[in-house]
Amino acid sequence: MTDNEAPFERTFKEMFRRHAAGVAIITVNYQDRPFGFTATSVASLSAKPPRFTFNMARSSRSWPAVANTTHIGVHMLGLENQALADKFARGTNRFEGDHWEVGPHGVPVLKDVAGWLIGEVQMRLSFENNAVVVVQVVDGQVGGEGSPLLYHGGAYGQPVPLDYEI
Repeated sequence: MTDNEAPFERTFKEMFRRHAAGVAIITVNYQDRPFGFTATSVASLSAKPPRFTFNMARSSRSWPAVANTTHIGVHMLGLENQALADKFARGTNRFEGDHWEVGPHGVPVLKDVAGWLIGEVQMRLSFENNAVVVVQVVDGQVGGEGSPLLYHGGAYGQPVPLDYEI
């Protein structure tokens, strides 16, 4: 353990590398400019009313946009969207191309994804350098059927059916 590493930090990181998560892209329009990033922290909060949450670092280049906007989009990704996930995780020209359009409330909507939701920000809870954002859904569309894109062990993956029937 290094001097700067908190107790159990390595254990924490290793445990969450073993926890498979769905891959999504968060988008916002801020000052007439699109922003977006890949996220694995998206979670359903409630069905009535429909709400989701996501977490992000407040040191992110996208944080000022998320912190100062009223509407946010979340896009669930399928296996065929791996290049898009990479583009929004590492790319600098994330909105260069025809893979998106302006959607409801001016939020960028990505094309050919498993589905998207647009929501109104209900709360931003800041804790140290991180934030939890709560969003209430106001619009959305489900895309085609297919396998979800997962992130596990530092790499993209897909679910594999088990030989088990209920």
